[in-house]
Amino acid sequence: MTTKQPLALRAGMVGMGMIFDETYRPFFEKAHHTGLHDRRFGDVDVPLAAVATRTGSRAEKYRDGAGERIHCFQSFAGDDAVDRMLHGGIDFACVATPDDRHFEASKKVLMAGKHLLVEKPSVLKLQELDELVALAQAKGVLAKVVYHKLLDPDHKKLRTFVHDGVFQHINNGYCSLLEPKQISGAQFSEWITGRNPGTYVAVHYIKLIDFTFGGRLKSVVAGGQRGIIGPKDGPTWDSVQMKMTYEYDYGREAAFDIHTSWVTPDNFPGYVEQEVQFRFDNGVWNAHSRKRGIECTVEGKTPYDIKITMNTHYNGTFVEPWGERSQRGYGIEVIDRFVRELAHVEFGGPAEERGDRLQEMRELAYNDLEADRQTVAAVQALEAILEYAAKGEPDCVVRVNEDKGGLVLYRPGKPEPVVLYSPRV
Repeated sequence: MTTKQPLALRAGMVGMGMIFDETYRPFFEKAHHTGLHDRRFGDVDVPLAAVATRTGSRAEKYRDGAGERIHCFQSFAGDDAVDRMLHGGIDFACVATPDDRHFEASKKVLMAGKHLLVEKPSVLKLQELDELVALAQAKGVLAKVVYHKLLDPDHKKLRTFVHDGVFQHINNGYCSLLEPKQISGAQFSEWITGRNPGTYVAVHYIKLIDFTFGGRLKSVVAGGQRGIIGPKDGPTWDSVQMKMTYEYDYGREAAFDIHTSWVTPDNFPGYVEQEVQFRFDNGVWNAHSRKRGIECTVEGKTPYDIKITMNTHYNGTFVEPWGERSQRGYGIEVIDRFVRELAHVEFGGPAEERGDRLQEMRELAYNDLEADRQTVAAVQALEAILEYAAKGEPDCVVRVNEDKGGLVLYRPGKPEPVVLYSPRV
């Protein structure tokens, strides 16, 4: 009697910081015990086989403390950690490093012929995006990016109304995401110099707007404040305000303002303050993450150890009615979804039809790297505008798909523009 070898997708992990602990860790721990099952591909094991970090200390501490909750993974550290991880027999890799390190690690993953899942923003420049997309095509692998807010029930309902024609033409919108000082001052202090909260979290809303409403990105302007995290005239930003203008096939435009900060007081009642308002020809949509139902006070614990308001939709720990402890939410669901897409490509039918399944998964515009062009364009524009502002040239504007190029930056009082990206976006 023979035993059929179980199907498996062996995972690698680049970076094991806060995002790993909140989303990847609970996914891999659950997958270690239950695997994945789907009628399209059957039962698949998803072991966390190897990780790559800068020092290895956090990875080894987690592995030793988790015990049987997680697969016994290899831990690689140092400048060549990613290279050694990629030779460890993995099938896909997740990149959850600081955003300005995404490109280098992602390029190595794809060059090795491994499937890729990278945290947002995928990269900071369209030139980098072009290179990664070409690599994924050449190697015949998936390259996807995590936009977990697209899976938020509130945002899915918004898109449903837009998709079904309930809302008619978006006129303008406002998005805000504020995070406590501990994010910039403690958790991210190692890489915060020269960075900004706009790139870090505004990208969630850039993608939400781009994916939900469609249209063509036309221009980007931005500004911000400094002086808390770093010097008031330095390159590190406390808060950022950006404005994007989109145009649509029927000749109308829409404008979107996105405000972000990571210097909100730590005793703020919520982990983050997230708010959106979108205004249409025939309606208004309002959503607020702290106002969807929970307030909690515990003497001696709130608002520090436990927040007064909490987003259990994103990520929550529970004792289920049947006694099982679980951790779930759309922040974890988005990773589960990627692995299911990958399993469908590799195990969802005959080998000779793999190319068709690969193309089917690449056509999912919510997470495919190739569909990320306008989002990356907005990020590249924002980064350039803030860079010039830090050098003493504020109030720049970036225009999209002009005669002079795909991304063109104009500086007040300067006759010649700066071409950030020549091809059409």
